[in-house]
Amino acid sequence: MNSKQVTVLFLFLCFSVFGQQKISVEEIYNGTFRAQGMDELQSMKNSNQYTVLNFNRAARSMQIDLYDFATLKKTSTLIDTKNHSGLPMIDSYTFDAAEKNILLACNTKQIFRHSFTADYYLYNTTTKALTKLFDFQVQEPTFSPDGKKIAYAKENNLYVYDIDSKATVQITTDGKKNAVINGITDWVYEEEFAFVRAFDWSKDSKKLAYIRFDESQVPEFSMSMFHKDLYPTIETFKYPKAGEKNSLVSLHIYDAASKGTQKVDLGNYNDFYIARLKWTNDANVLSAQVLNRHQNNLDLLFVDGNTGASKVVLNEKDKAYVDVTDNLTFLKDNSFIWTSEKDGFNHIYLYDKNGKLKNQVTKGNWEVTNYYGFDEKTNTIFYQSVENGSINRDVYRIGLNGKNKVRLSTGTGTSGATFSPNFQYFIGTFSNATQPVSYTLNESKAGKQLQVIENNAALASKLKTYDLPTKEFFVLKTEKGIELNAWMIKPKDFDANKKYPVFMYQYSGPGSQQVANQGIGSNDYWFMMLAQQGYIVACVDGRGTGFKGADFKKVTQLQLGKYEVEDQIDAAKVIGNYSFVDKSRIGIFGWSYGGFMASNCLLKGNDVFKMAIAVAPVTNWRFYDSIYTERYMQTPQENASGYDENSPINHVDKLKGKFLLIHGSADDNVHVQNSMQMMEALIQANKQFDSQIYPDKNHGIYGGKTRVQLYNKMTNFIKENL
Repeated sequence: MNSKQVTVLFLFLCFSVFGQQKISVEEIYNGTFRAQGMDELQSMKNSNQYTVLNFNRAARSMQIDLYDFATLKKTSTLIDTKNHSGLPMIDSYTFDAAEKNILLACNTKQIFRHSFTADYYLYNTTTKALTKLFDFQVQEPTFSPDGKKIAYAKENNLYVYDIDSKATVQITTDGKKNAVINGITDWVYEEEFAFVRAFDWSKDSKKLAYIRFDESQVPEFSMSMFHKDLYPTIETFKYPKAGEKNSLVSLHIYDAASKGTQKVDLGNYNDFYIARLKWTNDANVLSAQVLNRHQNNLDLLFVDGNTGASKVVLNEKDKAYVDVTDNLTFLKDNSFIWTSEKDGFNHIYLYDKNGKLKNQVTKGNWEVTNYYGFDEKTNTIFYQSVENGSINRDVYRIGLNGKNKVRLSTGTGTSGATFSPNFQYFIGTFSNATQPVSYTLNESKAGKQLQVIENNAALASKLKTYDLPTKEFFVLKTEKGIELNAWMIKPKDFDANKKYPVFMYQYSGPGSQQVANQGIGSNDYWFMMLAQQGYIVACVDGRGTGFKGADFKKVTQLQLGKYEVEDQIDAAKVIGNYSFVDKSRIGIFGWSYGGFMASNCLLKGNDVFKMAIAVAPVTNWRFYDSIYTERYMQTPQENASGYDENSPINHVDKLKGKFLLIHGSADDNVHVQNSMQMMEALIQANKQFDSQIYPDKNHGIYGGKTRVQLYNKMTNFIKENL
């Protein structure tokens, strides 16, 4: 062999090794595969521009940069932390209506999933004056529409700060921890209705509406926090479990001129939720969405800002439940856009200001997944939907009359959009199971791409060196004839003559989706790592999951965990019969609802699954919160069998396979009580299992090296038991 041949062989061997680089858990969680994005992207309202929060690595500073939509060129830096001594890193920001003043949130301290307190600074982009607002942290500061005042919450009370005079008026005085909250949601509203700020300014800045939560009768939950102190501390908060007492809510309107507050008469309702409040374009008309406890009857109320009198303008009923969204949009004449599943699929509707239906804007056996906005000049609505298959997302525009629909996105995968204020342009995002997210500038008439902003080419190039396996999407048909969306990741050197172990992943909660043609997430990299080590990884979205219509989603009503578990077991049987699968080596994994499912599957499908990993699982629906659980199950008092027959804690005697149970001790959402009682039930059934508790970690189980240790632990458990 001559020297030239030796060199060629050496290069070939190098490329082979390099081209088959293996993923490690450490790389997944140290940011090796992190995609570049556009952080805190906000479309301006008054100019055809947008802002992004950028980190300047060289200067170790944060800056809010302003860009032009038409050219993508940076027009200015609105603020740079390096130019202001004492200004910490910026976590988030909001503009006033004139877009002259900015509220900067710094030193954010997380409370629960969405809520936080922060130090706030007021920055004037014209005068360049920077003021730290208070010497204490506050929640949800919000500019009045005229930009003269800021309403905020502190320690369960509401305040209004006057920007010019720097004077503060205290609106409420009865706020007290674990008793009364004004203007901020309680734990269960925050988690299940997904909002924190329960106050809103009227359009003329004269009134402030807010919800008051009296949680004094709500049972308390306590968690030990172990820290590094000599004695643990106790965190106690109000948490209504299924069937227990909720906060008593009331609606109030504060008048800034008279400094008086009146209570809105909601005397017709009993044991109810105020799931949203929002002032209409009429400065004297407040809207509120009131749900009954079963959440199958929703009233949209219009409230008179002066008298507090209310009237129902729209009523929505459903035999299962009505979903609450943020899609309610008021037009100039106070007619409004609304989304509803009432025809069996989620669609856009237009109502006049009295609640009379004017038009169903979108129609078809597919779902609208996002409402982007309405252009009043052209009477055009912009939205996202699953018209091209329930695993994909595309961006569309359509006339308010339901005509002239145009698809604005092109690729097959997940497309999203942020529109310019005049709806002339949009920043489009696109990703699929093989492509990292890209950002492009597009015009919004036909969706034509004008320019690439960020295509994550560096990440795509890096991923090529790992020679990763890819997701194969398919429709799995169970023996019962039910068709389910699925994906499978096979080893790159897959040999159809071999028999492979299969590791199944799912979440399965109502309206959820795991089989989606979108960018690669951290779990996906882990699954690809497992495939590199000789496993087939599969995922099936069973009945109860979303984006295939209301009937498919709501079939699980009153018996969470029945049909979903049947579908995972049936899917595992179908997969087990593939010629290349070793049916004696099928495992299943899930987190939260997925952990509830993985536990149930191992127990009820003990002849199908060899092992399961359950992270932060609900083990008994009686332990979970009122709003979520009762939406699907009603109360335990009304539906005892629905609760008990599908809770894994009641099926521990069926355990045959290997079981790993994992939980964070400070999980405020799915309490560690779930796993503790599951452990005790397993112990008393004389069943062997593995477990891991993560001290002081919440539902997400992260921080420091936690995720690396967790995923290495799960990897090792799979290798040893599958």
